[in-house]
Amino acid sequence: MWNMASGKFSQISVAEQGRLAFLSGQIAAAPGSQDTPKDIAGQAKLATASLAAALDDLEASAQDIVMMRVYVVNATTEAFQQVLTALLELLGDAMPSMRTIGVQALYTPEILVEIEMVVRLPAVAASKFVE
Repeated sequence: MWNMASGKFSQISVAEQGRLAFLSGQIAAAPGSQDTPKDIAGQAKLATASLAAALDDLEASAQDIVMMRVYVVNATTEAFQQVLTALLELLGDAMPSMRTIGVQALYTPEILVEIEMVVRLPAVAASKFVE
């Protein structure tokens, strides 16, 4: 396997025994706003802001992210690099497994990027989500 440490990602992520949270794909949509940035970098920034808010709600950190999937419309290496800038701000020194996927379209024609993630719930947060 390739060593992806220089790219700040892991080929393998191991989650300690416990509960996992699966976060739906986040797009460039802010609650109460109809404005969607036209560029992929702006959209990635909004999507990662939603993911950061979800981490806060889960009382988790970037270190708890196990897996991320990034969907980019009409993907190119340059487009993925623009998304990567926003992801690196979210991740800091965390190195989750990452999957990048080029797609023809997403939710609406204006949406260019969608990001989903799997998060290991810290023990404190896991108890909040027990049914």
